[in-house]
Amino acid sequence: MEIDRESKRRLDSLYEAFSTVAQDAYVFLCNMKYDYSRWSKNAVNFFGLPGEYMENAGGIWEEYIHPDDRADYHASIERIFTNSDSGHDMQYRARAVDGSYVVCTCRGVVMMGEDGKPLYFGGSIKNHGMTSYIDPITGLRSLYGFFEDLKTMFQKKDVGIILEIGISNFANYNDLHGYSFGNRILQSFARLLSQRFANAGAVYRLDGTKFSVITHTLTLDEVKDIYQEIHDYVRSSFFVDERKVAITINAGDMLVDNFDITDKIVYTCLRYSYYESKNLHMGDLVTFVDGVNDNNRITLNKLDAIRNSVLDGCSGFFLTYQPIMHADSLTLRGVEALLRWKNDTYGLVPPIQFIPVLEQDAVFPILGKWILKQAMTDGCKLMEKYPDIIVNINLSYAQLKSPGFVEEVLTLLSETGLPAHNLCLEITERCRLVNKELLYDIITIFRSMGIKIALDDFGTGYSTLEILRELKVDTVKIDRGFVMNIETSTADQATLKCVSELASSFNADVCVEGVETKDMQDFIRQYRVSSLQGYYYSKPVPLDEFMNREF
Repeated sequence: MEIDRESKRRLDSLYEAFSTVAQDAYVFLCNMKYDYSRWSKNAVNFFGLPGEYMENAGGIWEEYIHPDDRADYHASIERIFTNSDSGHDMQYRARAVDGSYVVCTCRGVVMMGEDGKPLYFGGSIKNHGMTSYIDPITGLRSLYGFFEDLKTMFQKKDVGIILEIGISNFANYNDLHGYSFGNRILQSFARLLSQRFANAGAVYRLDGTKFSVITHTLTLDEVKDIYQEIHDYVRSSFFVDERKVAITINAGDMLVDNFDITDKIVYTCLRYSYYESKNLHMGDLVTFVDGVNDNNRITLNKLDAIRNSVLDGCSGFFLTYQPIMHADSLTLRGVEALLRWKNDTYGLVPPIQFIPVLEQDAVFPILGKWILKQAMTDGCKLMEKYPDIIVNINLSYAQLKSPGFVEEVLTLLSETGLPAHNLCLEITERCRLVNKELLYDIITIFRSMGIKIALDDFGTGYSTLEILRELKVDTVKIDRGFVMNIETSTADQATLKCVSELASSFNADVCVEGVETKDMQDFIRQYRVSSLQGYYYSKPVPLDEFMNREF
């Protein structure tokens, strides 16, 4: 809907009033009926925005926000435009015109019209710049201060331990008691960390509800003991403004004694161990062991090299393809695209060694997009020989939770020319880490476009059955671990029978992975399965080799 002249005049008039009282901040004002905004000219110049006047400014601005901060911003804007929130007060990093990121504090309020409906959303954005090394809420050194000290640590080759610790249920207190009380929780928690690590480490506030500690005097066991004390204390004896507050925390740490790598990969590994604590270990401290054992230290170097390869145009990465066969006719049904990385130093490296860690890195969206585009491009070549072939591509949970992922997939389909019905996206057990409603919405959109969805490694995680029950998928892929002894094991036979019948009840096909012999193939075909995959048909091979084979 195009804004009319009178509404634009009123927007300008109110904007000028906002600008008069704003101090050292960028002003923005949005007419919510038309989603039409005016922004400070200084903000336009500093960040390289399209112009002072913008339609869908919230969506445009989201693209400038650091990938790690977008989800919180996106959720906040959605709540504002669905009348669930009356404004927001948040911090995030935004990309300047030169490509660097600066810390911004954004405060905005919703103004109601005479009819009681939301009319304007306006406020200010404070640009803290690259010099914002002190967190204004807690007084601790900020994320930029943390990275500065981490770089110094590397320059001096100063061995130490880094701990990342964060609060899980913080949003509940924000929703119940407001942002002011939430800030006091952060301040109290910051004081607690400073007290427990007094004279033993430097404490930082990272982003959101995450904090970090760098210590050069404590051992891993001592850090673990202090964390356990804090973990128990905040669950039972933590008070803010004389009000008892029970919070849950998570933490990961690592010993840094290898300085042949970059500080960026250290931070990535630290985030990996933190999210392992949060998602898989109920808040217990998780140590990134690859930084501890000298025999495994090459793994960190390998991760560092792989990360640099992503930044170097995804050099060293390539895809291999494994056939998926129709169970009834034993003819080719599809292929699964499988990622590999290789260089002269480390040789061939399978994705299991780096994907779970790299998912926590800001560079991962680059690799994820490369995988999708390359597999779709190769899929078009495969269709020249096999017109009905289905190209299966594995998704990372990091891709699913990334804003704009659906649009990215649809854009790549258009660019490469691969028909949507020739694409199957595989989600795994780790995808349970994505918000269930978000996952449902994504799958619904994809399937409405004709894209198929497969649930990979069925049965390997405790929530897989829930995913199958809640989400509509086209195919269930049974992990090879459940059929390795299918010919002799009554347990494997019962499992396959149960899963195949269960999938059928949800109108999903069944693909059995790990088929290695003809006898195994023939035995499995007596069950209700639709497709087969495994080394009996072919190991994963590059595209050219696949095209030269007959299936």
